[in-house]
Amino acid sequence: MPINDKLNKIWYGGDYNPEQWDQTYWDEDVRLFKLAGIDVVTVNVFSWASLQPSEDEYDFTMLDDILKKMQEGNVSVCLGTSTAAHPAWMANRYPDILRVDWEGRKRKFGGRHNSCPNSPTYRKYAYALVDKLAERYHDYPGLLIWHVNNELGGYCYCDHCAKAFRVWLKQRYGTIEKLNKAWYTAFWGHTFYDWNEIVPPNLLSEGVHWNWQRSNQNSISLDYFRFGSDSLLACYKLEVEAIRKHSKDIPITTNFMGTYKEMNYYDWAPYVDVISWDSYPAPDHLPSMNAMTHALMRSLKDGQPFMLMEQTPSVANWQPYCKLKRPGEMKKWSYQAVAHGADTVMFFQLRKSLGSCEKMHGALIEHVGHEHTRVFRECAELGDELGRLGDRLIDARSDAKVGILYDWENRWAVELSSGPSNDLDYVKEVHKYYDALYELHIPTDMVGLEADFKRYNVIIAPLMYMIKPGFATKVEQFVQAGGTFLTTYFSGIVGETDIAFTGGYSGGLRSVLGLWSEEMDALYPEETNEIIISSSFQELEGSYSCSFLCDLIHAESAEVLGTYGFEFYAGMPALTMNRYGQGLAYYVATRPEKKLLRKLLQHICREKGIESLLPQHHHGIEAVRRVKDGLSFLFILNHNNTSTIVNTGLSSAFELISKEVISGDIELSAHGVAILQY
Repeated sequence: MPINDKLNKIWYGGDYNPEQWDQTYWDEDVRLFKLAGIDVVTVNVFSWASLQPSEDEYDFTMLDDILKKMQEGNVSVCLGTSTAAHPAWMANRYPDILRVDWEGRKRKFGGRHNSCPNSPTYRKYAYALVDKLAERYHDYPGLLIWHVNNELGGYCYCDHCAKAFRVWLKQRYGTIEKLNKAWYTAFWGHTFYDWNEIVPPNLLSEGVHWNWQRSNQNSISLDYFRFGSDSLLACYKLEVEAIRKHSKDIPITTNFMGTYKEMNYYDWAPYVDVISWDSYPAPDHLPSMNAMTHALMRSLKDGQPFMLMEQTPSVANWQPYCKLKRPGEMKKWSYQAVAHGADTVMFFQLRKSLGSCEKMHGALIEHVGHEHTRVFRECAELGDELGRLGDRLIDARSDAKVGILYDWENRWAVELSSGPSNDLDYVKEVHKYYDALYELHIPTDMVGLEADFKRYNVIIAPLMYMIKPGFATKVEQFVQAGGTFLTTYFSGIVGETDIAFTGGYSGGLRSVLGLWSEEMDALYPEETNEIIISSSFQELEGSYSCSFLCDLIHAESAEVLGTYGFEFYAGMPALTMNRYGQGLAYYVATRPEKKLLRKLLQHICREKGIESLLPQHHHGIEAVRRVKDGLSFLFILNHNNTSTIVNTGLSSAFELISKEVISGDIELSAHGVAILQY
């Protein structure tokens, strides 16, 4: 369901909370929006308390006035459902709506996302509110998209959730006997004989006191992650149902949070018309991490463009050190989102709150209240540029031939695992591979397990700890047909219920990898080992450091490209390659230093005919390509604090922002951006 039909351009706007202000400000806000090029506002995100002041009373007067004012100002609307924070009267009258946290404590009214997703009270009143909103505003002419809730997340461990968890488990396993087998409940005599004996895995039951992510029974906690994500999805789907009763053709979204752990966004994606997410890179954030997260959001609906729903115009008040975005940084991060597939650029927030925890968060309109500020000027410049770009970039797609697998359930299982290292961080390990390709300027997609592997030449699966049914066969078919597959240490350990494979770790990948794994050595943070690449692999020949985990593997049909240099397993394989059908499968048995990883991935890409977007490496430079209607759009972003000359490798291209024809080198100012059409 396309989102740009009405505006025919990249949307530009953000969260607007006029209910926090006296109405005398509203006309001035509209004037300032026009100056900045703002054409979309997200409203009604946290208005439940004013929309429903009591159980039997609804009042839409203020929202009517807000929408009328936006229509008069020719500002379109992303309309929120307001269900992210329930009213105080509801918590007081119906305490079952309040969550119980992981430590078993019943919450009081306050904060947001404090509603139990399995509370019948919450679901009843949320549905009723959204039903009334959709009935009243479904034909509002300025409505572009519905925005359900806001940054959904968090789990609950109350009695409602315990009951719903048992129902969920019955549907998943059918019988208590199958559940016991799946969860390996013979361990510590935890066998269940009745569904009512099962309780949520919090600190009062299976939880380990020093880490809420860990438990004594990994399998039950893994299923509770699945259940928690499904519970929130059920609430989202309930609101969608209420909207669709009245609003048939307007797209619906909810804003995601990138690599947020607690929700499996691949499961959510089929029910979200347009993916949207909130991007808040910290000042010391690696640009490649943000790029990877954009690519992940793009992957959720098979490469469909997404919405950048929130970013700060300048400062994020909740970071440990609230550093201002330097001149040019806001535009650079905005264009990075567009480069990776965003068809909107939106902010939180448009006017700065006067009180509470977000009063120091950046905004288009600062507390001073006028347009004569650095931030406003930069936002207005960007608004003008986006207006001039028109629809040229709308619905342009990635043409990457390298895909990196990302699986939320695998992440849950990895980080629930009791060993081999407390430093296991799935996102960071995946990012190491993305970052290496990013620095090589090689286009890379993030992909889910259900993706069509055939569109890629190379598939990389870091830390593929959990091997689900059918995955090994899919990999075999991909490699047999000529693809290159790479996986790493701590892969092929367990199945989908977190039960370990027997017969040597491989998880069904033994044939395609040509090896099996015996055990793993976890290195202390200060420890390193060594990978010695043999002379048979001339391109990488030499000695490189490695760290973190060292898999002790046994090569069968695989060719050993590198071996460990130290410890009792010196001489054992550390890097292998196996020929399988028409393709190749690599196994990286440890965490190699960055230099080796870059060289290895560059070699693999060259072998598959995958070229860099730039003819040479430039430090701090990001290169991204979108394609549309036979045209390529090469985004070059300078993440350096100084100007940089970049060799584009293009004999002729049209730069869309400056509207100049360039060839060869281009100079980018600090945090500068170029968009080259060729």
